[in-house]
Amino acid sequence: MVVAALALLLSPTLAAAQCAMPPKPSGLVAASVVRVVDGDTLVVRLADGRSTRVRLIGIDTPELHPSDKLTRDAQRSGKDAAAIQALGARASAFTKKHLTGRHVEMERDTTALDRYGRTLAYVWVGGELYNLVIVREGYAGLLTIPPNVKYAQTLSACHRTAREARRGLWASSE
Repeated sequence: MVVAALALLLSPTLAAAQCAMPPKPSGLVAASVVRVVDGDTLVVRLADGRSTRVRLIGIDTPELHPSDKLTRDAQRSGKDAAAIQALGARASAFTKKHLTGRHVEMERDTTALDRYGRTLAYVWVGGELYNLVIVREGYAGLLTIPPNVKYAQTLSACHRTAREARRGLWASSE
């Protein structure tokens, strides 16, 4: 019985389904956060001095700025645009608090850029994956776009945990 329980605990499927910080990989790209555009988009300065927009992989925060996506989200959810933007402001404030002016390291997945030309990345702050932190604390939902799925199962588990615990944006919704 103990062996069976231990096998379950060590199962890769079960481990991937838990909200646990993954080990930080090597070979990351160093950058400094210059500006937070919104909850899931940053402007960073790379070591060579160039600045680039970065879209956080695997997550989605409510829209902060007027856009076609804000209109679609309002129609889909039944919430008015102002309510969605208020949630977007909270998500953006969370990201600003955690990332503005910080040294970060970026991890790429399969696709380097999104359709808007933004760099797609997982962002590490010290030993923590920020994409996971914002989901775990309830300030972001999921946006899984294959083939960029390295942490999709872990992010999904953190999303489920945050919703069940009514953390962050989930505290005042549903």
